[in-house]
Amino acid sequence: MSSNHATLDAAATDRKARLAKLAALKRKQPEPETMDESSAPNDEAQDSTPDISTKYLSGRNYDPETRGPKLGFDQDPLDGRDTLEAQAAEIAQATAEQAKKDEQADQPIDLFKLQPKKPNWDLKRDLDEKMNVLNVRTQNAIARLVRQRIENAQRAAKGKQGEDVGIEGEMLVEGIHVREQEGADEMDED
Repeated sequence: MSSNHATLDAAATDRKARLAKLAALKRKQPEPETMDESSAPNDEAQDSTPDISTKYLSGRNYDPETRGPKLGFDQDPLDGRDTLEAQAAEIAQATAEQAKKDEQADQPIDLFKLQPKKPNWDLKRDLDEKMNVLNVRTQNAIARLVRQRIENAQRAAKGKQGEDVGIEGEMLVEGIHVREQEGADEMDED
């Protein structure tokens, strides 16, 4: 177990060293391991050269002056563009002005604006009330006709066999189909 731990530590230190080399290459600085102590007294020389972070680091969210992330925008991203809110406000204002002009004009009422799209809407409204009564009567008449057919079929079957026999399955299905077809015809007529 300890040998496994030692190999993991060695691998971690190797990886850290490689990452440090890559970071140094990226920043074009000497490696931290190879930095000489003689470079420390040259702080005055470094002040005359531009800061490395401002020269080589770039990024949209990095501010080299504060050495941190940029907060906020330098310019408004929507500056000079029309937004939907602005367009909606313009439309609302134009509509309000038009309404004021219409009120002030004292024009007679335009009958074409008051006219319904379907000229027979009032006739259909009155007809629907009367049709409700007729639809109920039609349904009752259809049911009565189906019952009569079933009774006639039972009488015919009784006359043939002499026994009390119920309606055959085919006759019942045929009666149901006739009833459904008549109902569909009524719906098509409406």
